Amino acid sequence: MARVDDYINAKALAAEALAGRPPDALSRESGYAPAGENALRVPFLNRTFLVTVPGFAFTDEAAPEKPAPIQEEVLILHYLLGDPLAQPSADWAAYREIPGAAFYFSAFVKRAVDPLKNVFGSDPAALKSVAPMIGGAPFDGPGDAAIEFFPFPRVPVRMILYAGDDEFPAEAAILFDRSAGRILSPEDLAWLSGMMVYRMAALAGQKK
Repeated sequence: MARVDDYINAKALAAEALAGRPPDALSRESGYAPAGENALRVPFLNRTFLVTVPGFAFTDEAAPEKPAPIQEEVLILHYLLGDPLAQPSADWAAYREIPGAAFYFSAFVKRAVDPLKNVFGSDPAALKSVAPMIGGAPFDGPGDAAIEFFPFPRVPVRMILYAGDDEFPAEAAILFDRSAGRILSPEDLAWLSGMMVYRMAALAGQKK
């Protein structure tokens, strides 16, 4: 498991790689709106950050006193570093099909797929209820809940849940646009999926 120092170093490396990129170029390539001359407005899950360029300091727009988790900062900076020509293709792929993902597959299942089944497998309605809080919307798909998310403007993610019953356990699938591998690494995609599921689990717990 990564240590905080690892995330701090990863953020520093990403910020250094992005330092020469002007704010207008980053805005255009990422899909994020500018926030003044030297910042981007970055919605992420159920928060919105103002991110300075350069410097890459994160401020919560609604609660400036609330720090951004370093893991989320790194993930957002890695998104900004992704291939600017990669666009959603509507060609959906399982995690295993992302180049290089086989090494991280067990971590992906542990961080995202299993928690999705464990938390929402007996209550798909709860998933449908909290998904819009992080930008999810239902789509015409299989299962008892089929939700599409855009955690990043150019990285759509689909989650499909099959409810469990007395005879069969719950099942879940998390799919990515095939272009996602050109924008985020397999490890980043695993972390992203886990963040999404755990954020929804926390929101569901608050609603009870």
